[in-house]
Amino acid sequence: MSKIKEVSARPEAYGVRGESREDINLTSIESLRHWRQPSPYSEEEYVIELEDDIELLLSQLLTVEPRNHVVSIVGMGGLGKTTLAKKLYNHRSVVNHFECKAWVYVSKEYRRRDVLQAILRDVDASSRDEADRLERLPEEELVNKLHSVLDEKRYMVVLDDIWGMEVWDGLKSAFPRRKMGSKILLTTRKWEVALHADASSSPHHLRTLTEDESYSLLCNKVFIPPELESLAREIVVKCEGLPLALVVIGGLLSRKHKSSVEWDQVLRNISWHLLQEQERIARILELSYNDLPSHLKSCFLYLGLFPEGLNIQTKKLLRLWVAEGFLPQEGQETPEGVAHRYLNELIGRCMIQVGAVSSLGRVKTIRIHDLLRDLSLSKGKEEYFLKIFHESHSQQPTRSRRLSIHSCDDRYDFLKHGAHHSRSLLFFNREYNDIVGTIWFHWNFLQEQKLNFIYRKFKLLRVLELDGVRVVSLPSTIGDLVQLRYLGLRKTNLEGKLPPSLGNLKNLQTLDLRYCCFLKRIPNIIWKMVNLRHLLLYTPFDSPDSGHLRLDTLTNLQSLPYIDAGKWIEDGALAKMSNLRQLGIYELSGKMVNSVLSTVQGFRNLHSLTLSLQSEEDEFPMFRQLSQCIHLEKLSLIGKIRKLPDPHEFPPNLLKLTLHNSHLQKESIAKLERLPKLKMLILGKGAYNVQELSFNAEGFSQLNILRLIQLKELEEWTVEERALPRLEHMLIDGCEKLRTIPEGLKTLTSLKKIKIIGMPVEFEHRLRTNDVPEFKYVTPAIESSMDILAVGMLIHSPMLLFQV
Repeated sequence: MSKIKEVSARPEAYGVRGESREDINLTSIESLRHWRQPSPYSEEEYVIELEDDIELLLSQLLTVEPRNHVVSIVGMGGLGKTTLAKKLYNHRSVVNHFECKAWVYVSKEYRRRDVLQAILRDVDASSRDEADRLERLPEEELVNKLHSVLDEKRYMVVLDDIWGMEVWDGLKSAFPRRKMGSKILLTTRKWEVALHADASSSPHHLRTLTEDESYSLLCNKVFIPPELESLAREIVVKCEGLPLALVVIGGLLSRKHKSSVEWDQVLRNISWHLLQEQERIARILELSYNDLPSHLKSCFLYLGLFPEGLNIQTKKLLRLWVAEGFLPQEGQETPEGVAHRYLNELIGRCMIQVGAVSSLGRVKTIRIHDLLRDLSLSKGKEEYFLKIFHESHSQQPTRSRRLSIHSCDDRYDFLKHGAHHSRSLLFFNREYNDIVGTIWFHWNFLQEQKLNFIYRKFKLLRVLELDGVRVVSLPSTIGDLVQLRYLGLRKTNLEGKLPPSLGNLKNLQTLDLRYCCFLKRIPNIIWKMVNLRHLLLYTPFDSPDSGHLRLDTLTNLQSLPYIDAGKWIEDGALAKMSNLRQLGIYELSGKMVNSVLSTVQGFRNLHSLTLSLQSEEDEFPMFRQLSQCIHLEKLSLIGKIRKLPDPHEFPPNLLKLTLHNSHLQKESIAKLERLPKLKMLILGKGAYNVQELSFNAEGFSQLNILRLIQLKELEEWTVEERALPRLEHMLIDGCEKLRTIPEGLKTLTSLKKIKIIGMPVEFEHRLRTNDVPEFKYVTPAIESSMDILAVGMLIHSPMLLFQV
């Protein structure tokens, strides 16, 4: 296989992705577990000083007395336990004190195997590459393996949100106490859970905020004019020091006029008499829900369909909202554009929280606090908006319009009770992981007769989500669901060929076939889906059909992140997709490249473009045509580049550039470093085949992220003074001949994190002994395991970031 084909076949291994493919977060492997939340590294918007709590807990974590093995943080929901644990986890003293750390979110839906595997992946580099083997191990062997890995290390493990004593009983044998100073930090709402874990310890009861602290937190969310300060302080008193209540009320007030009448109405609607703690905060949350306009209420309630603890993919959520019909087109704005506005408004109202953020600052995932999720479930049930089914759920008739299945039961008899009313049917598989492309499943197969039942009875379905469910084949009755707008088949076990009846789904807007690894053929029926907006293939189809698909009717298409080049381009189908925002074409011949470039230059809405050449003999011409793509922000090119255009001939708003097998020369770097808005540059395998690399003064003035991946010829790298003035994150991966870190990197004031992977032992030794002490504005924390050396710097502040 040629290098071009190697990168094209395994783009995720080289950092090449369309917008919809998950980026590997340099901070932590946690970001790859999209079903876990929250990330221990995510930063929050609202800050308040709680230095006393931090100092007290730090002293407990850093003591080497064996009797203080467990440190607990106890408090009600919404008080900020996770935020405080996150602050401690990232504290420089903790990073330097412990040899390894792990963070796992437990929640009410605790599964022992998941927790053990998550800890292993954090503390043992080899376990990340043994996903399949770990999956096959019995739980007790997982316990023994984790015990063995931790036995010789001073470790810290965070168990976030433990609900029951049985959780600790099932995990404690995995945590050795041989190494002095190892710690377990757990957060829980229950005092008895903390004492059960360690009866000799003194659990830290997280206090509520003082009135002044509460007022300060409220001011961070909403501007308070002097004439309303008195009312604001009365509202603060009503919130009784609960951060979640303060943040949600702040979001509500920020949408109100700055008038005493409206603020007084908010104050009067917070009634506290005769209410218990949880009822009090529920009343505040309900107040904010009632203030939502009707269109936002539907969007908020929809979040209740997702399992607790799930980090919800933003793009998927917005596509579901559109399919549900929540988002009317307003003027020239697309429904997706309206969806983005609605999402931002819910974030602004603090009804949902930002999870992962992309390298360019875009919201990739969101999450919902469990108390707010409880609110969405209760309101959704009242309004017959949704119903959740678990394994133990009674089979009662339901009039709910949306059914969400959180179960591994293979019977699904209960579905017959809701078929006539249901518009949406979503299956959520919480028992598969997606770790660096390795997939395994626990769902029982949805057999064909069960799918036939769904397709025959649920005639009015608009949404069918089967993400991660083991479906071997689709029966022809799928074509009976003519109202379907969204069909999610991602990570199913589909084999062979899709049924031709799929072409009956003329109202379909989203067809998600990503990671269908066993699906080899696609019939020539896609052209019938004239309303299709998002065609997510990702897996290449290796039959002749893939090159002869008819796609010329897809004039509404916005997302086509992965497709092989073929006759469909020659037939003019690409030219008719002028609404595309995301496009990725692979296996391009040299003759076809110019045609594609000439076509896409007229795509005014194009934001992301990936082009991959078929062979090493082919090459990209100068791509001046792309200067016409004024909204293009992400560009990935895989293949030889004859000559780079001048900086003013690049897309004018280019933010991210990824190059692989480009065979660039020195003069090309001089052009790249003058791109005025470039924030992220990835030079991947074969992108630069010269021994010396130089970044000049004033070069890369806006660059935040730089990744050098498998530049096999690179030996010397220099960074001049005043180059890379805004660089924050740096990755060096497999540049085996590189002798040392550039001196210019060591004095960068903006640098926050460096990660180094797959470098020779000699390089690691020089880094440890010579380079690390010379970094002036970073305090590297070095973790070395086998051939991996990660050098990271964590940002520390005396302020506590509230995640509530």
